[in-house]
Amino acid sequence: MGGPKKFKERYEIPITKFQDKAQLAKLSARINPFVLRRLKRDVIKDLPQKIEQVSYCELEPTQAKLYAKMIESARAIAVKSVDEDGFEKNRMVILTLILRLRQICCHPLIAGVDLGHRSVSGKMELLKETLAELLAGGHKVLIFSQFVSMLKIMEEYLQREKISFAYMDGSSQARQEEVERFNNDPSLRVFLLSLKVGGVGLNLTSADTVIIYEPWWNPAVENQAIDRVHRIGQSNAVLAYRLITKGTIEEKMLELQNRKRFLMDALVLSEESLGKKLDWEDIKFLLDMK
Repeated sequence: MGGPKKFKERYEIPITKFQDKAQLAKLSARINPFVLRRLKRDVIKDLPQKIEQVSYCELEPTQAKLYAKMIESARAIAVKSVDEDGFEKNRMVILTLILRLRQICCHPLIAGVDLGHRSVSGKMELLKETLAELLAGGHKVLIFSQFVSMLKIMEEYLQREKISFAYMDGSSQARQEEVERFNNDPSLRVFLLSLKVGGVGLNLTSADTVIIYEPWWNPAVENQAIDRVHRIGQSNAVLAYRLITKGTIEEKMLELQNRKRFLMDALVLSEESLGKKLDWEDIKFLLDMK
């Protein structure tokens, strides 16, 4: 396949940016003798339908001002760092800036910004509306977030509204007991989970709806979270919502995921973390830099 530079020129750029099917076919043919792959849909024929939807929201005005200020700062720091020491030496600095932008999209509080009575989030409002509709429709819902601090904000909201829920993050003990409590108690309609916990073999087929609160670098982990519901034992159609904030880095992440997925699906690379493979061109795309 040649070295990394040659591989990028010959395969990655044509395939991910231009959907060059001829180059994809050549690359697939080269690796095919070394790959044995079974897809769930080929093995389990009787799974119910899975309906996936992207739900968009706007930043709340105060949140939008904060985001605009932060992204301008991130662009300036990224350019200065790369000009002085190169991208690789500053990868973690730049990814930390991107992390902060993602947190602001979720809720200013988890980015460490307390706006007092104005501590509101356009996405949190969307979650409240979506959840109210789902609960009114009789659904049981899993809500995933990468950020435990975001789960805690959701937890406070559910407690205020007197909505019964289960909870699990990476520090939770007695996980199986919590799973069984949720599956066996019809009054428990919501389960808050950290995204990484969702990758473990949890069977939550008593639920029929999944909400991914924010996009993550690795789309395979998001799919694993949805598969806690969409698996053997599920008799209902499964709804999966991904919440995305318009005009922000989240939209860029979704677009980048879709670009890269074309290559990852073909090459069985979906277990790799996209965040670890970002190059300077990807960063400029995410930060909307010319």
